Amino acid sequence: MSLSVQWNAARFMWSHPAHVLAMGFGSGLSPVAPGTAGTLWAWASYELISLWMNPAEIGCLIALSVPVGWWACTATAQHMQVQDPSAIVWDEIVAFWLILWLWMPVSLSGQCIAFVLFRFFDAVKPGPVGWADHHFHGLGWRGGWGIMFDDLVAAFCTLVCISLWQATR
Repeated sequence: MSLSVQWNAARFMWSHPAHVLAMGFGSGLSPVAPGTAGTLWAWASYELISLWMNPAEIGCLIALSVPVGWWACTATAQHMQVQDPSAIVWDEIVAFWLILWLWMPVSLSGQCIAFVLFRFFDAVKPGPVGWADHHFHGLGWRGGWGIMFDDLVAAFCTLVCISLWQATR
């Protein structure tokens, strides 16, 4: 990505609060694997958030982040005129926060397993994740929900895998 393209992308992000949120405070501007960058940002920010908030407060934050993210993703996609832009990573952030919130406390290796599983489900989109990804499209509220929904389904699939693994141990 050239310097002028990066500058324009950053300027676009800062032009509206919805863009800042949807683009993961800049993590979605990564020229390589923005979804992975957004998930890494989610992981780091969750660690910081957990220093100041208890699990119930984090749960409320996540619950509020879904409808606010729906709005931000809808507005940003509409302004970009792209149905599911790769720079929008709020969906990865909220979904990975959900995984960590439901699974913590867990070791660093357990968190890495969650990260790899989530990235697999989000990138490959097998089964229900693919269905969720294809079911909601467009530049309106339906498309904005679709941006969020497939990642929430990927989070669910990740949690199911983790639960099955834990049950067999």
